[in-house]
Amino acid sequence: MKKIIALLMALCMVFALCACGAQEEAEAPAEDAAEAPAEDAAEAPAEENALADLKLGFIFLHDENSTYDLNFINAAKEACANLGLTEDQYIFRTNIPESEECYEAACELADEGCDIIFADSFGHEDFMIQAAKEFPDVIFCHSTGTRAHTEGLDNYHNAFASIYEGRYLAGIAAGMKLNEMIEAGEFTADEAKIGYVGAFTYAEVISGYTSFYLGAKSVCPTATMEVTFTGSWYDETAEKEGANKLISNGCKLISQHADSMGAPTACETAGVPNVSYNGSTIEACPNTFIISSRINWAPYYEFVVNAYLNGEEIPADWTGTISTDSVLLTDVNEAVAAEGTAEAIEEAKAKLVSGELQVFDTSTFTVGGEALTSYMADVDTDADYTPDTEVIENGAFMESKFRSAPYFDVQIDGITLLDTQF
Repeated sequence: MKKIIALLMALCMVFALCACGAQEEAEAPAEDAAEAPAEDAAEAPAEENALADLKLGFIFLHDENSTYDLNFINAAKEACANLGLTEDQYIFRTNIPESEECYEAACELADEGCDIIFADSFGHEDFMIQAAKEFPDVIFCHSTGTRAHTEGLDNYHNAFASIYEGRYLAGIAAGMKLNEMIEAGEFTADEAKIGYVGAFTYAEVISGYTSFYLGAKSVCPTATMEVTFTGSWYDETAEKEGANKLISNGCKLISQHADSMGAPTACETAGVPNVSYNGSTIEACPNTFIISSRINWAPYYEFVVNAYLNGEEIPADWTGTISTDSVLLTDVNEAVAAEGTAEAIEEAKAKLVSGELQVFDTSTFTVGGEALTSYMADVDTDADYTPDTEVIENGAFMESKFRSAPYFDVQIDGITLLDTQF
């Protein structure tokens, strides 16, 4: 009997041990399976949280009434939407002048938790640099500036785009319109004069009106240009007066590098064809608007944010191009433009992208009657604006190669400046 009981007890122990082993084996995979998803879950939210916690600040010189600032505002909204940011993840500050107010706005945005702060006007630069030095953990990005590549701050960056290429293409539309009017007997070839309303005599403006003129001249060789300046980026009255002055001087077509609707509306009233800037003016000027070029800032905004989230380097100096969709043109207004304009622009655009065409090809213009074979430009901007870099290469002035912001400040033949006090 005792033997039977002992045998039964031994069997129970065996079964108990087997049951424990089986239970441990069954539990082990469950434990492993629980660990794997936990790791994945930790990684995925980390990426999502980085984006969810991101906050952007934007500083604009004016508001939506400025075509220049509206272009930036629309790009900021587009970029934020493409990135999947919610409205509480970005802050807009409009009507921030090029003064100490810019520094104060940048500091306020940093204090409000912005990880990246963008500003949109040339004169904001000193104040953005000041704020960048005070907030080293915040990224400051300034469009149209010149000093990031020489300041040496890890958290301060400049950006621009090769808008001179877009202006050149818009100039082709202008030249074709001049040809059409000449053929229609509206004026003679030697009267093909363009008017241009500029803000200041900065290199950015000079580069813009020169590239526009060269585009027009490439299809209308007799074209000349007169330029007047307003001394302001945004002054609707001065811009309208400037356009009217040019029209009274015999200019047959007007373009601009100033930010209000002053010049386009003056053209619409006078019935003079107009090439605008930073966006279409066809709604207000259906009978005179031809085309407009603009910088698309959305690719830059998205590039900076993605680089920041991925821990990648943000260049001190970034230049957008036609290839990065950073230089765009509106649709041609076929009701006003010369026949074949869109096709001519596409043909020239393909050559710009391939490198076959250079906007500032020195064989296409002269300076004081002479070919430009060498030019020292002010690239590393200092207080005295000292020329420091040879920019003529392979028969062309290489704009935006050595710095993103324009440094073309050459006065070429065929362009007359009416006033230069600005």
